[in-house]
Amino acid sequence: MAKFRRRTCIILALFILFIFSLMMGLKMLRPNTATFGAPFGLDLLPELHQRTIHLGKSFDFRKSDRINSETNTKNLKSVEITMKPSKAPELNLEELPPLNNYLHVFYYSWYGNPQFDGKYIHWNHPVLEHWDPRIAKNYPQGRHNPPDDIGSSFYPELGSYSSRDPSVIETHMRQMRSASIGVLALSWYPPDVNDENGEPTDNLVPTILDKAHKYNLKVTFHIEPYSNRDDQNMYQNVKYIIDKYGNHPAFYRYKTKTGNALPMFYVYDSYITKPEKWANLLTTSGSRSIRNSPYDGLFIALLVEEKHKYDILQSGFDGIYTYFATNGFTYGSSHQNWASLKLFCDKYNLIFIPSVGPGYIDTSIRPWNTQNTRNRINGSRDMEMKIILCLGHGESTQHTSPLRFVVIPQHVTLTNQQQQISE
Repeated sequence: MAKFRRRTCIILALFILFIFSLMMGLKMLRPNTATFGAPFGLDLLPELHQRTIHLGKSFDFRKSDRINSETNTKNLKSVEITMKPSKAPELNLEELPPLNNYLHVFYYSWYGNPQFDGKYIHWNHPVLEHWDPRIAKNYPQGRHNPPDDIGSSFYPELGSYSSRDPSVIETHMRQMRSASIGVLALSWYPPDVNDENGEPTDNLVPTILDKAHKYNLKVTFHIEPYSNRDDQNMYQNVKYIIDKYGNHPAFYRYKTKTGNALPMFYVYDSYITKPEKWANLLTTSGSRSIRNSPYDGLFIALLVEEKHKYDILQSGFDGIYTYFATNGFTYGSSHQNWASLKLFCDKYNLIFIPSVGPGYIDTSIRPWNTQNTRNRINGSRDMEMKIILCLGHGESTQHTSPLRFVVIPQHVTLTNQQQQISE
């Protein structure tokens, strides 16, 4: 028995020594540049073929106090690793949950980087000063310094990307499709027009429409407050959009109670223009009426203050949306007012479109605005609504956490991460 035990121990020791020698030999044969493969899930997004991860000592993506330093990036000593995941099969749309065309998400295509645009655009957003100089002096000033210091409290998984990168657009569409989002509300300025921190983006619309159509998504237009916006140039711009993009299969049309399928336009900061001007365009008796013409549509006004309800009625808009994802920030974004807003809209045959978001933080550009930061865990809402708008892709300065929604139309319960059906 003692011999048997001794023989067993020797055999076991030799086996362990063999395994150890084999592992050491394989390690010596392995190239120094080899990696352990892509992280789990990365193969689901083959578009990330050139994704770069910046690694550095004590790295912090929220360094708003670094804005005035000119040497931070040089001292970072970051290491770049290029991820090249294997090509994954095409997304099988039939295996995904059904699309919900009553769920719209804001989409901003105004970001740029040196590779595609020759410079950083919007990622270098300036820090906005508080209107009270006594408060403003307590906070940093200047612009953010990409790629590591950007105008966002969260760092995008895709890095400081360009909205012109086809792989980025493709990835965004895949993400939205996987979340059952049916419609993206594209931030839009007229041709050759842009906001104070960006560049013109109308020439990107055809690519966005094509990529959206690939995933059966629809695109509506979120018309920004371009300079001197009024009834006259709004007519021309609506005509331009419909003439140029209206026949694309991804162009969104909303089926009304009368059976008409009309384009929908969100009008940001609609209250800047006087109701009398809007009435010229949006009422049947208006001097530049768009009603009952080939360019008629559903025009959705932004409601911020309670008094805007009556201005919207006078203007001839077809509905209201609330935009902001911060409960309590404005009258329109305050959840306790949504029930009365819904009743108001029902009374006057308006579409009520409340806007939600999985949290909110904009302290990367408004460092003094911590009181409006909202975590994902806050509250729930239960009411009837026809369309839900989500703050989603692109508006990094008014940042929300990543979207993870399961949303169904008509009667929904809004929770911090999902919407549940009650039909």
